Amino acid sequence: MRILHADNLMIRRYGRLKVSTGRRLFNGMIRNNWKVCEYSDRDIAKFEAPLAIKPLGVKAANKRFIETVENFTPDAILMGHCDLLTNQTLKIIKQRFPSIPIIYRNIDPLWRERNVAMIEHRKEVVDAIFVSTAGEPLKQFATGKNVVGYIPNATDPGMDDQDNSQKDKFERDLLFVGRGNKSDDRYSFLEAISPELKDHLTFESYGLYGKPCIYGNGYDELLATSKMALNLNRYEGWPLYSSDRIAQLMGNGLLTFLWDKGDMRKFFTDEHVAFFKDKDDLVRKAKAFNSDDALRQSVAAAGRAHYHEHFSGQHVVSFMVETALGLPYSHDYIWKEAVFR
Repeated sequence: MRILHADNLMIRRYGRLKVSTGRRLFNGMIRNNWKVCEYSDRDIAKFEAPLAIKPLGVKAANKRFIETVENFTPDAILMGHCDLLTNQTLKIIKQRFPSIPIIYRNIDPLWRERNVAMIEHRKEVVDAIFVSTAGEPLKQFATGKNVVGYIPNATDPGMDDQDNSQKDKFERDLLFVGRGNKSDDRYSFLEAISPELKDHLTFESYGLYGKPCIYGNGYDELLATSKMALNLNRYEGWPLYSSDRIAQLMGNGLLTFLWDKGDMRKFFTDEHVAFFKDKDDLVRKAKAFNSDDALRQSVAAAGRAHYHEHFSGQHVVSFMVETALGLPYSHDYIWKEAVFR
């Protein structure tokens, strides 16, 4: 399989990387023994621009993308968050290479109007769309000419390389990392649970309630030294939706707390994660798991193994390409029913 992978590869961050779903999927393609050519629209625009002024390089980045398709002749084009590539460029590619399917993925939440608008913008010029929300919300992107499906957040053994389920010494007992502000419901939720936990365990929050957000190697270190973590989305209850935080937490063997909403029990049981129904339930279970390390290790280990088995980048990217090309599924993907044609 030959794949042209267009995404923001963050070359210009020089190692201070944010967590990247695109990189997890790229690693999955390599682990599948596919031939992959990467194209980073934002970096190419800056490299091609006069005086490295990125907006001046957008036209050149689009021209170079067409050139890359001509040179590499992929079996499929997989697009992530590459907003500088225009629909006109994709139309030119479809005209010149009608047999090459264009696959677009978007892992941002559908409650953001800007995100819905971006998917709407792409839906007429791509052959397949994959979103990290399932169910009825996906139907709005079906045109009758495309395929629309759900994908989970991918993990990767090279990136999610810790196994905290096997550790017994940590710098903190409970962690939350997420961006937002005081108008976010999660702020008041974190503010409410903090005093109820402080006499029983160490709880640290970054980015929303507590300390500034942290990236790169600092974030890796934070995960590696945390026993348990909260996976709190800005809005809960959207079908099968979670931010990519869930892959980072479960993939690294942190005992992960999930709201008992959004049909996540289709994927996980109480043997994999710590489901909670409200604030009091969370506080009670956090105290219980913190005082019973054997139970914490058992659930965290099962969750980590389950996540790596079912939601690897290899499986997620294989599902996308096989669905877009109409190929028989090579795995029994546990989310495969969430597809609209």
